[in-house]
Amino acid sequence: MKIRNPTFGRIFSSSGAVTMISRLFIASLFLSVLLQREVSAQNSSSASASFETEAETESSTEIEAETETHQTNTTGKCVMHGICGDMEGFGDQTCRVDQPPVPLDEEFHDQLKGFCPELFDKYGSTLCCDSDQVEKLTESLLYAQSLLGRCPSCFSNFRRSFCEFTCSPHQYTFLNVTEVAPTSSDALEMEPDLPKTVVRKLEFHITKQYMDDTYESCKNVLMSTTNGPAMDILCGPWGSYRCDAEKWFEFLGSTSNGYSPFTIVYRAVDTNAKTSNIDFSGIVSELVEGLGGDVSELKGGFEPLDLPTYSCAEVPPGAKKRCSCVDCPASCPAAQPLPPIPQEWTLFGYHGMVVIMILTFVVGAGAIILMAFTNYNYDSSEYSIGSVDEVMPPKCPMDEVDFMEKMGKNSEEAINRFFRSLAETCAANPWAVIIPGIILTSLLCLGIHKLEITTDPVELWAAPNSRSRIEKEYFDETFAPFYRIEHLIITARDDSMSVYHNTSGAKEPEKFGPVFNKEFMYAILDLQKEIEAIKTDSNITLSDICFKPLHPDNDHCSIFSYLGWWQYSKEEIDKEVESTASEGLFDNYLDHFKFCSRNPVSPKDSTSLKQSCLGPFGGPIDPNVVLGGFIKPGEQHEEPPFKDSNTIIITYVVNNYYEKEKNEKAREWETAFLNFMEDYVKNKTPYFMEIAYSSERSIQDELKRESESEITTVVVSYLIMFLYIAVNLGQINSVSRLLIDSQIALGVAGVTIVLASVAASVGLFGYLGVPATLIIIEVIPFLVLAVGVDNIFIMVQHYQRSERLPSETKAKHIGRIIGEVAPSMLLNSFTDSASFFLGGLSGMPAVRAFAFYAGMALLFNFILQFTCFISILSLDISRREKNHYDLFCCVQGKSVEKMKYDKGILYAGFKKVWAPLLLKFPVRIAVIVTFFGWLCSSIAVIPYINVGLDQELSMPEDSYVSTYFKAMFDYLSVGPPVYFVVKDSGLDYSDYHQQDLIRAGDFSESLTAQIFAASKISNRTFVAKPASSWLDDYIDWAANENCCKYNIKTNDFCPSSEESRKKCKSCGLSGKLEDGRIPPELFETYLKYFLQDNPFAECPKGGHAAYSQAVSTKRVDENGTAYRPTASYFMTYHTILKSSSDYTEAMKEARMIAANITDTLNKETNSTRHEVFPYSVFYVFYEQYLTMWRDTLQSLGISFITIFVVTFLLTGFDIYSALVINLTIFMIVTNIGGLMYHWNISLNAVSLVNLVMAVGIAVEFCTHIVHAFTASKETSRLERSRDALVNMGSSVLSGIALTKFGGIVVLGFAKSQIFRIFYFRMYLGIVLFGAAHGLIFLPVLLSFVGPPSRRGH
Repeated sequence: MKIRNPTFGRIFSSSGAVTMISRLFIASLFLSVLLQREVSAQNSSSASASFETEAETESSTEIEAETETHQTNTTGKCVMHGICGDMEGFGDQTCRVDQPPVPLDEEFHDQLKGFCPELFDKYGSTLCCDSDQVEKLTESLLYAQSLLGRCPSCFSNFRRSFCEFTCSPHQYTFLNVTEVAPTSSDALEMEPDLPKTVVRKLEFHITKQYMDDTYESCKNVLMSTTNGPAMDILCGPWGSYRCDAEKWFEFLGSTSNGYSPFTIVYRAVDTNAKTSNIDFSGIVSELVEGLGGDVSELKGGFEPLDLPTYSCAEVPPGAKKRCSCVDCPASCPAAQPLPPIPQEWTLFGYHGMVVIMILTFVVGAGAIILMAFTNYNYDSSEYSIGSVDEVMPPKCPMDEVDFMEKMGKNSEEAINRFFRSLAETCAANPWAVIIPGIILTSLLCLGIHKLEITTDPVELWAAPNSRSRIEKEYFDETFAPFYRIEHLIITARDDSMSVYHNTSGAKEPEKFGPVFNKEFMYAILDLQKEIEAIKTDSNITLSDICFKPLHPDNDHCSIFSYLGWWQYSKEEIDKEVESTASEGLFDNYLDHFKFCSRNPVSPKDSTSLKQSCLGPFGGPIDPNVVLGGFIKPGEQHEEPPFKDSNTIIITYVVNNYYEKEKNEKAREWETAFLNFMEDYVKNKTPYFMEIAYSSERSIQDELKRESESEITTVVVSYLIMFLYIAVNLGQINSVSRLLIDSQIALGVAGVTIVLASVAASVGLFGYLGVPATLIIIEVIPFLVLAVGVDNIFIMVQHYQRSERLPSETKAKHIGRIIGEVAPSMLLNSFTDSASFFLGGLSGMPAVRAFAFYAGMALLFNFILQFTCFISILSLDISRREKNHYDLFCCVQGKSVEKMKYDKGILYAGFKKVWAPLLLKFPVRIAVIVTFFGWLCSSIAVIPYINVGLDQELSMPEDSYVSTYFKAMFDYLSVGPPVYFVVKDSGLDYSDYHQQDLIRAGDFSESLTAQIFAASKISNRTFVAKPASSWLDDYIDWAANENCCKYNIKTNDFCPSSEESRKKCKSCGLSGKLEDGRIPPELFETYLKYFLQDNPFAECPKGGHAAYSQAVSTKRVDENGTAYRPTASYFMTYHTILKSSSDYTEAMKEARMIAANITDTLNKETNSTRHEVFPYSVFYVFYEQYLTMWRDTLQSLGISFITIFVVTFLLTGFDIYSALVINLTIFMIVTNIGGLMYHWNISLNAVSLVNLVMAVGIAVEFCTHIVHAFTASKETSRLERSRDALVNMGSSVLSGIALTKFGGIVVLGFAKSQIFRIFYFRMYLGIVLFGAAHGLIFLPVLLSFVGPPSRRGH
């Protein structure tokens, strides 16, 4: 039934006595009066002013008289009153009436006054609502209060229009019923006196100013459970992004919101709009009254309701506080200016360090060239730094030798004597040395079976005493470890499956991404069902291990998938209902999606479908978490275009336990899940999608698989080095002695000693219980080969180049040779071992373990080489002297040629070609300038080396995890969660002042306010959303009378969803609040109730789902029911993080925010014990990068200091040698840093280990050359440099550089990106740069500024 709007025609229809002529006459008279007034106004301004004043006075008098008459003679009129049954789909229906207001039952006065006190002050108790309507009104306002109540002015503005709408005795002045329906027959049968019609649609005339002001006061209010605006729910399909005052009130009046029993059409009247200067009211009133009409009907009976409003920064009547800063930006104090973004240091518009190094090179190179040419023919003493070809001074008597030189002479002679004696003993009694050596080494190697290999990334890279590790342990113990996550990222191959649907009545249908194609959705649905059906050999299913947030009331697993919006039901997806918004259109799954993407916490959408947006597990499904690919790189959107998604993300949340053994079931199921997904991706993936997947155990499994898969690569690399050593160690002078002089067995024995030393080191630490890492197994053999094999080459080649003296036996010959070379070997090995042992001071477990294992392996290698290898060398010499074959030592050859002593091809090449060329004066100058320029260029770029390890590099290229990482970086639209943890420090949450330091309130520096402020500048802070606050929601929960309930029989907790009054009764907590706060004596009593209560429509703030794990509690009294909160966390999200620098900066910013919150808590409580820290699951992995430069400089600094001290002591207190060695090693390591920049090798734990190893290998390239230089008997620096290069250079080249080169090349073909980048590239750089500095730069440097010969020698 339609009701027509009143029109002016009704004014005349009631006066039959007035003829048409008289009506025309009166009308013309009316127009004449108007015209006369207008002309008069135009002709005389003074008269006009006088006239207007008089007219206003008359009008005012008339209005006052009318008002007085109205108040005296009328009591108002209702257009609706009471409940007239219900209607299917719309609930209780309101009766349509046309009657005066009636007194409200006295027992409901207090209930109505609780929300609408102004009604009684304004109208008394005679109203247009009955007890049933009061209950419905308070129920609706309770729900609204749970969403908006945290902002008093917002809720005050909001409720007043509903109070007037429902109960005002003057409804007829602003409400116009335009559509009614018959009262249901069932209702009339039960109560025959009910009105015969119910309201189906009405117009609500209200001022636009009220609507705008109310919206402005409410638009920023947040729901802490979702970290999002309350408008996401209250503004229906428009959400907070597209909402405005008009759309908000339109949704509030729509039956599609699920709460309004009939349609309310808000007619906004702009009372501030400009109107004509002519006042018609008095004339029209006179005219209508003269015609017998009703003035109130002329006005249409509708005067727009105009209510006072308060901005969110004001305190409304009846309240004691204003909106918090979190909910009202106008309440926030002026923000402190952000510190400026650190700017890159520049000079002349270029990188500052680059400019400085260019200037340094120009000045330094000029100085070098000038000094070199100035001193070229300058004849001066040995000690002149600039001299080039100085002659050694004559030997001085011993009484002229200073103390330091004497100490040096004595120490070197002592070392020579000791090792000569040791070598003679071992050579003379080889088996007496070899057999005990084998036994002791074997016993040490047996410890390998007790070895524990650590693959847990946390154990590898986070020190036990590091901040992130300590905070992780606190979080895991206090709450629970972060959930185990099983992830699927499924992307449509192309855009061809996109769908179109008209969801708004527009001419052009909207386009939806391919993931909304039903075929795509059905395939995902089938996949999810198969995954949920996975069962292990032990019959473990997903349901056995998954996280169930509402258990035991809801047994569904926490699964985040966009199909959860349709309850994982094909029937729900296929449902279509004719739209009530647009005639001829149907609401379908796409309409439901659009609503849920903006209102994920809504229990019912506003479409005709009336479907829930909550997942089956009872929680909201955030579209940012389940959809991806809707934001292209570089784009930013105020409202994310979720409908453009081409990717969906499915997340299975699995319980994680602090006790690792409890996670075995989950690990078993994850194995089955990974096997299933591997088969599905290979054999069952539909043609239109691509799937990336990962589980909690994936990274650890793949790291292990990666290391195992590269064993072949490592073995081949080592075999090539072994073959080179075995082949090149021998000295073949003729074909007839080929099988005799090859010395392959000796090479194999040398390599075996290297491997035995590594095994002994691993076994020893196995006995000691020190866990190993896969890096140790992969890197240390390479290191020991580099450091140890050159000793073998030097021993063997020096023996080959030194003929036996007539008076020497074989043992004495070996002893003399070893005595000569032992000091440089001791210097080298002891320096390396000491630097590695001190490197164990590093806080990083992987680096520390590597340092200990490497130091011990080098020590064992040195001991075995100077005992067992010398004994084996003695046996091999005996074999060769007896002409026995190399590999078949029992077979004697027929050669009659004697064993010859030859220096070899490399030696000849160095002596005849390389040394003469290198040590020419122009070449030396060019070398110094070139290497100085190289050093400057490396220093210039080192500050710009990237720090971190991008996750995809840690996986093999053929790994499914690499595919997952790539998909994650390309498609995910939200970052990881971050928890701000308030530690158990005695904070009294029941105290109002201390509550204000945490919750969203008037205090602008509270915890939630600071996180909220950070979320507003997410591009700087990496905080994406405000934090969820259990404290705010607890207070909101307590204010809702439908929430807190107790069991009548047990006096214990009862769910708020329990409707039976026989079982449960309200706690009455809402009526006991003090200024909206929970009294301190009740705060701890009902905290557990809140944490156990499941949210539902009438009590949306139940804390079980959101906060059951967020608050750690302890019982106040041993037998009491009150619980005191100890530690708690407040969760938010980081923004999208893609690179290592993003993760590191996000952690740094979160820690700064937490530090500010900590300072505030301590300052406001006059304490020092409170602490807040941020925690996210990735912090423990990325904290190392915050201090990576410091750790790197510390580790390298320890190594350099150790090398300097040991070198100074073992070179006989020769500070010149120590400085030259350290300078050269510094240049090698610095240039490797330059290589890292140019070859995209980031600085992280792996490259740090390699840099520490580089120091050890660099020592090899330097110490032998420097020692040979100081021991040379030549008379000038130039000649000593030539002598050292010729005699030691070939051994260094063959023993270190060439040995490693072949093995390194093999690493370049590894599948692992870590092997190719951090091992192949860095190892290649270490060997090539070390060889270049040791065999090119160092001899040239020594020829200019080498240490002098000791006069005491």
